[in-house]
Amino acid sequence: MNKKLITILVIVFLVFFFYLYIKGIYNKMVTMNESINGQWAQVETSYQRRWDLIENLVKTVKGYATHEKETLEGVVAERSKASSVNINAENIDAASLQKFQQTQENGMNSALSRLMVVVEKYPDLKANQNFLELQAQLEGTENRISNERHKFNEAVQTYNAHIKKFPNNLFASMFSFKDRDYFKSDTEAAKAPKVDL
Repeated sequence: MNKKLITILVIVFLVFFFYLYIKGIYNKMVTMNESINGQWAQVETSYQRRWDLIENLVKTVKGYATHEKETLEGVVAERSKASSVNINAENIDAASLQKFQQTQENGMNSALSRLMVVVEKYPDLKANQNFLELQAQLEGTENRISNERHKFNEAVQTYNAHIKKFPNNLFASMFSFKDRDYFKSDTEAAKAPKVDL
């Protein structure tokens, strides 16, 4: 009877220990996955700030350059296009990241370059306090975007390494945790839009 009780207690202890072990691994994977989702939200927030600044920049330029309608409408259209591309944080893959990057970087950089050409034609605008403040904020926002993308990639790297390590890889496949894709920029997209005047 005493041996039987000890055997049962050992089995209960082992089952409880194994349960806590699996629970710990699972919860850590969930936490790391949610960290990636949260960091992606920060990336999107930085881009939203950029869109808002661009809208204000366009309004400021419009006051000076009312006859540059085509360029200003082009910037507004690119901003609208960029803000319409959304990615579900749970389903981020290389293709959706590439589409996001092309819309955010390539189109917006081109539109901002055209806007800055318009600005060059109006010396008074370049000295306007509102314009100078918006320009400085836009430059700062580009740095924020770069920083948030870097943090996103760090979170992805930490998560991917964690789920690939033994024995985590066994539990990751059992619970359907998969690698997450990195945010990759092409060499042109790595450059902030030129807003120096």
